[in-house]
Amino acid sequence: MSNQEANSDSFKNEIKEQLAEIPDEPGVYQMKDISGEIIYIGKAKSLRRRIRSYFQAGNHTYKTRVMVKEIRSFDYIVTDTEVEAYILEASLIKKYGPKYNIRLKDDKSYPYIKITSQEDFPRIFKTRIIKKDGSDYFGPYVDVDAVYKTIELTKDIFQLRSCKKEIEAGNPLDKPCLNFHIEKCSGPCIGEISQADYQARVEKIARFLQGNHERLLKEVEKKMLAQAEKKQYEKAAYLRDGLEALEELARQQKVITGDSKNRDFLAVISAAESDLACVQVLIVRNGNLIGQDYMLLEGARQAPEKELISSFIQQYYNQTEELPEEILVNILPADKKMLVDSLGESQQRSIKIKKPARGQKRRLLQMALRNAEQNLQKSQIKHKYQRQRSQQEITELQEYLELETSPRHVEGFDISNLQGTDAVASLVVFKNGQPDKSQYRRFKIRTKEGPDDYAMMREVVGRRYSRILAEDKPLPDLIVIDGGKGQLNAAVKELDLLGLAQLDIIGLAKREEEVFLPGQKEPVIIPPDSPALHLLQRVRDEAHRFAVNYHRRLRSRRLTHSMLDQIPGIGPARREALLEHFGSLAKIRSASREDLQQVSGISTELSQVIRNYLDQHVRPI
Repeated sequence: MSNQEANSDSFKNEIKEQLAEIPDEPGVYQMKDISGEIIYIGKAKSLRRRIRSYFQAGNHTYKTRVMVKEIRSFDYIVTDTEVEAYILEASLIKKYGPKYNIRLKDDKSYPYIKITSQEDFPRIFKTRIIKKDGSDYFGPYVDVDAVYKTIELTKDIFQLRSCKKEIEAGNPLDKPCLNFHIEKCSGPCIGEISQADYQARVEKIARFLQGNHERLLKEVEKKMLAQAEKKQYEKAAYLRDGLEALEELARQQKVITGDSKNRDFLAVISAAESDLACVQVLIVRNGNLIGQDYMLLEGARQAPEKELISSFIQQYYNQTEELPEEILVNILPADKKMLVDSLGESQQRSIKIKKPARGQKRRLLQMALRNAEQNLQKSQIKHKYQRQRSQQEITELQEYLELETSPRHVEGFDISNLQGTDAVASLVVFKNGQPDKSQYRRFKIRTKEGPDDYAMMREVVGRRYSRILAEDKPLPDLIVIDGGKGQLNAAVKELDLLGLAQLDIIGLAKREEEVFLPGQKEPVIIPPDSPALHLLQRVRDEAHRFAVNYHRRLRSRRLTHSMLDQIPGIGPARREALLEHFGSLAKIRSASREDLQQVSGISTELSQVIRNYLDQHVRPI
């Protein structure tokens, strides 16, 4: 059996195990390619049947057959109803824009129910636009007809006003409209109902839209039966249709939280027989569930879940610039007060951590927990096959290169520069075939000999391993240099000077994927379908990516400083103040004179100078 066939069988076996664990529940699934990019998002009444169908022989369309060839992994989010999956699918397609999805150009939005709570006598109506006007918004909803029926029913039952008059409590108008005379309005405009009684009716509707369904549903059902007993069948039928509309809206509501707050829902679960745990994050923004994420925690064996969630919050939100207003958890963290204080200090505002006991938020947490269980199972399968593939890669690499030591600790170097300017280098570290990003390092090149890649490589190799020796840290099993014989020989010379000639080191030339070893004239040719070559390519490509990103960042910073330094009246202190305030040259360019004057040291006159200069110059002169 060839290496390619072995890899194909390994992938098929992994997918087969994952398919066996998919629940027979509604939800949204995401198909991903080899780079992890989402290429398709779909919804399903049964995730199990739908996802399995892609990997079974059948009458697929041409587009589906092409897509399936690109699929290398998949994720899914379990929901409680198909309607929830429908709404979430639309949000995710809008967010990620996968290439195999049909994407609407008109950006049509779903309707909301709006209650003008800021008014003395609130109105209720449908809207597709959310404003920060003090009103309460509920939704979004898929079934527009159910929205209209719900609004009309609640207006009729509670006799809420439909007019747009400005009505103030204690300041009645002269005449009521027709709706009052036909008992469609309680007459707040003429003082027929007090503000307190009217507000109590509105609160009943709001409670229903927030997820407390039972009371209003029973009230409508009671009125329906009463009309039927009176043989008022037309009114009973109207109430029956309204009751169905209310029940339909109730089924749709779990996708949102009933207000416009930003929240994260976190659910943690640990594996009984391994050191893995999974934390599922449901991301709610402006009251809408817009996506999900999950992270695995290693070293979790026998650790209490309150400590796991505490560790997760500390690490996860330390990398996030914008935090939600509330973090809702299924287990309160061990050091909640310290976390709240720390997060609040970093955001300069209050951050709440809560464990809801009931209602809509509790139900969303239960959804998060179910997804955490699914993702933990799926991750354990992935880890098993990942370990198998990594072991195969490491074993084959040792055989091809004839290494005495198994290359479990690999370090890779790359140089990035543009004609010698902003030259940088990167170091990436792979442990057991997987990147260890905590060990990555960047280097600003100090060599002043122009665009000399060999001298640059000697510099970074010398800096890296002289420090390793000084700090008495573990040396790698294998060093991978991005380049051919020249770069490899430069690195070998530096290792010799450090007394590290015993280290195994290779060069990987990109054009023909040739592997060069010190002292050997001819390269080692590893078959293109070999797992050993795939490991070397991942190390080389990751080092290249890391170096290029750093180079671009430094070049952008240099060009930004150059342009700002050319503006009359801007010195180092004001330049840094502008960058600290706005964050980038692009944001400074888009700032108004008034915005610029918010920065310390920028006067009215200087703001005009800055504005004039940036309007006249696109690039540094």
